[in-house]
Amino acid sequence: MIRVRNLVKMYGDFAAVGDISFEVQQGEIFAFLGPNGAGKTTTIKMLTTLLQPTSGTIEVDGLDPAAQPNEVRTRFGIVFQDASTDDQLTAYENMDLHCVLYNVARNQRRGRIEKLLRLLELWDRRDNQVKLFSGGMRRRLEIARSFLHTPKIIFLDEPTLGLDPQTRNHLWTHVQELNQQERVTVFLTTHYMEEAARVAQRIAIIDQGKIVAQGTPAELQANTRTGTLEQAFLALTGSTMREESVSTVDRVRFNRTKRTKRL
Repeated sequence: MIRVRNLVKMYGDFAAVGDISFEVQQGEIFAFLGPNGAGKTTTIKMLTTLLQPTSGTIEVDGLDPAAQPNEVRTRFGIVFQDASTDDQLTAYENMDLHCVLYNVARNQRRGRIEKLLRLLELWDRRDNQVKLFSGGMRRRLEIARSFLHTPKIIFLDEPTLGLDPQTRNHLWTHVQELNQQERVTVFLTTHYMEEAARVAQRIAIIDQGKIVAQGTPAELQANTRTGTLEQAFLALTGSTMREESVSTVDRVRFNRTKRTKRL
C-alpha cells in the first residue's frame, strides 16, 4: 500500500530524511517511531503530498504523491497532532462538511456519519458544538471524520498526545476495530511505546533521518536483547535527552543564522 525507496529530503546541506526505504502492507497497522526531530513528520508530509522529496520514490496505493497529489489525497485520511475540527460547528456538522469536501455522495452521507459516530460512541452528542467536547472526544471525532470518505490509508500523527491513559486505551480499541471493519491500512506515529507494542503489527524506527531498525515488536526486542519495546527503542536510539520538537525548517534557519553571525 505504501512503498518508499531511497527517500531523501534536504534543506540546504541538512538531511532531514536521509535515504530511507520501507514498505507498508495493505490492511496492516504500521508504526513509525523516532525521537523528536528524527524525521517522522517530514516523512509523513512527503507521503501526504505536503512536501516534495529531494530524491527517491514514493508510491501510495500505486500513485506518486509528487506527480499525482490530487489522486493520492482521495486515498487517505489523516489526523494531525493539532486539533483541526471547527469548534463552532456540531459534531454532525463537522462530519457533514468533510463529506462535502471529499465528494461523498449525498445519499450516503447520513448513513456513513451515523455508522462512524456510533462506532466512536459520539452519536448521542452529534448535535453538540465541538467546543463543549473533551480532548478525547475531539480526537474520536477527528478519527471518525478521517474515515468518512472510505480511504485506503489512515495517517495518525501522535493522535493520543496529551490524553489520559484510559482515553488512550479506549481510542486505540476503536482504531483497531476500524482497521478490521473498514479494511484500512493504518500508519501511525506515537511517543508512547506501549501503544505501538499493543496495536502495531510492524514498526520502523527512524533516528537522525535514518531508519535504524524494522520488524515486529517481538523481533525488535529480540534483536536488541531487551524485554520491552521501550527498552529496544532506547537501545537503538540512545538514552540521551533530545531537544524539544522544533520544525526542521526552523532548525535549519537557526543554524544558518548562527553561521552567518560567526562570519
